[in-house]
Amino acid sequence: MPKDASRPRRVAEQIQRELAELIQLDVKDPRVGMVTLTGVEVSADYAHAKVYFSLLGDQARVDAALNGLSSAAGFLRSQVAHRMKLRVMPMLHFIHDISIEQGARLDKLIADAIADDARHPSDD
Repeated sequence: MPKDASRPRRVAEQIQRELAELIQLDVKDPRVGMVTLTGVEVSADYAHAKVYFSLLGDQARVDAALNGLSSAAGFLRSQVAHRMKLRVMPMLHFIHDISIEQGARLDKLIADAIADDARHPSDD
Protein backbone atom coordinates (compact mmCIF):
# COMPACT_ATOMS: atom_id res chain seq x y z
CA MET A 1 0.00 0.00 0.00
CA PRO A 2 1.71 3.25 -1.13
CA LYS A 3 2.14 6.08 1.30
CA ASP A 4 0.23 9.28 0.67
CA ALA A 5 2.91 11.61 -0.75
CA SER A 6 0.84 14.70 -0.07
CA ARG A 7 0.54 14.12 3.69
CA PRO A 8 4.00 15.50 4.60
CA ARG A 9 3.23 18.58 2.50
CA ARG A 10 -0.13 19.09 4.22
CA VAL A 11 1.44 18.61 7.64
CA ALA A 12 4.17 21.12 6.73
CA GLU A 13 1.59 23.67 5.57
CA GLN A 14 -0.40 23.27 8.79
CA ILE A 15 2.76 23.57 10.91
CA GLN A 16 3.61 26.78 9.04
CA ARG A 17 0.16 28.26 9.70
CA GLU A 18 0.26 27.34 13.39
CA LEU A 19 3.81 28.63 13.86
CA ALA A 20 3.02 31.92 12.14
CA GLU A 21 0.12 32.52 14.51
CA LEU A 22 2.10 31.47 17.58
CA ILE A 23 5.09 33.65 16.69
CA GLN A 24 2.85 36.64 16.07
CA LEU A 25 0.69 36.28 19.19
CA ASP A 26 2.53 34.25 21.82
CA VAL A 27 6.28 34.71 21.39
CA LYS A 28 7.29 37.75 23.42
CA ASP A 29 10.99 37.67 22.56
CA PRO A 30 11.92 41.06 21.04
CA ARG A 31 14.64 39.42 18.92
CA VAL A 32 12.01 37.63 16.85
CA GLY A 33 10.18 40.81 15.83
CA MET A 34 8.95 40.93 12.25
CA VAL A 35 9.85 37.43 11.12
CA THR A 36 8.02 36.01 8.11
CA LEU A 37 7.80 32.25 7.68
CA THR A 38 8.43 31.37 4.04
CA GLY A 39 8.13 27.60 4.18
CA VAL A 40 8.33 24.39 6.14
CA GLU A 41 9.78 21.06 5.00
CA VAL A 42 8.96 17.96 7.03
CA SER A 43 11.13 14.85 6.82
CA ALA A 44 9.50 11.62 5.63
CA ASP A 45 9.56 10.16 9.15
CA TYR A 46 8.16 13.38 10.68
CA ALA A 47 11.14 13.59 13.03
CA HIS A 48 12.45 16.95 11.78
CA ALA A 49 10.99 20.08 10.24
CA LYS A 50 13.04 22.80 8.56
CA VAL A 51 11.30 26.12 9.13
CA TYR A 52 12.45 28.82 6.70
CA PHE A 53 12.07 32.45 7.70
CA SER A 54 12.91 35.83 6.22
CA LEU A 55 13.63 39.09 7.94
CA LEU A 56 14.61 42.51 6.68
CA GLY A 57 17.77 43.80 8.26
CA ASP A 58 21.47 43.22 8.60
CA GLN A 59 23.18 39.96 9.56
CA ALA A 60 23.25 40.86 13.26
CA ARG A 61 19.46 41.21 13.28
CA VAL A 62 19.06 37.91 11.42
CA ASP A 63 21.38 36.17 13.90
CA ALA A 64 19.42 37.63 16.82
CA ALA A 65 16.12 36.44 15.32
CA LEU A 66 17.58 32.98 14.69
CA ASN A 67 18.73 32.79 18.33
CA GLY A 68 15.30 33.94 19.52
CA LEU A 69 13.49 31.39 17.38
CA SER A 70 15.86 28.63 18.43
CA SER A 71 15.34 29.42 22.10
CA ALA A 72 11.55 29.39 21.59
CA ALA A 73 11.64 26.15 19.55
CA GLY A 74 10.65 23.90 22.48
CA PHE A 75 7.70 26.11 23.41
CA LEU A 76 6.61 26.39 19.77
CA ARG A 77 6.94 22.65 19.23
CA SER A 78 4.80 21.82 22.25
CA GLN A 79 2.14 24.37 21.30
CA VAL A 80 1.93 23.14 17.70
CA ALA A 81 1.77 19.51 18.88
CA HIS A 82 -1.09 20.39 21.22
CA ARG A 83 -2.98 22.26 18.49
CA MET A 84 -2.50 19.65 15.76
CA LYS A 85 -2.75 16.54 17.93
CA LEU A 86 0.04 14.77 16.04
CA ARG A 87 1.40 11.48 17.33
CA VAL A 88 4.91 12.57 16.36
CA MET A 89 5.76 16.27 16.38
CA PRO A 90 8.92 17.10 14.45
CA MET A 91 11.88 18.88 16.01
CA LEU A 92 11.91 22.43 14.65
CA HIS A 93 15.05 23.69 12.91
CA PHE A 94 14.96 27.37 11.91
CA ILE A 95 16.83 28.42 8.76
CA HIS A 96 17.19 31.93 7.36
CA ASP A 97 15.73 32.05 3.83
CA ILE A 98 17.85 34.31 1.64
CA SER A 99 15.81 33.85 -1.55
CA ILE A 100 13.90 37.12 -1.06
CA GLU A 101 17.11 39.12 -0.63
CA GLN A 102 18.63 37.39 -3.66
CA GLY A 103 15.53 38.21 -5.70
CA ALA A 104 15.68 41.87 -4.64
CA ARG A 105 19.38 42.00 -5.56
CA LEU A 106 18.67 40.50 -8.99
CA ASP A 107 15.80 42.95 -9.55
CA LYS A 108 18.15 45.83 -8.76
CA LEU A 109 20.81 44.49 -11.13
CA ILE A 110 18.25 44.16 -13.93
CA ALA A 111 16.86 47.65 -13.29
CA ASP A 112 20.41 49.08 -13.30
CA ALA A 113 21.19 47.31 -16.58
CA ILE A 114 17.99 48.64 -18.19
CA ALA A 115 18.73 52.17 -16.95
CA ASP A 116 22.29 51.92 -18.28
CA ASP A 117 20.99 50.75 -21.66
CA ALA A 118 18.58 53.68 -21.76
CA ARG A 119 21.41 56.14 -21.05
CA HIS A 120 23.67 54.61 -23.72
CA PRO A 121 21.56 53.57 -26.71
CA SER A 122 23.44 51.45 -29.22
CA ASP A 123 24.10 52.66 -32.74
CA ASP A 124 22.26 49.74 -34.40
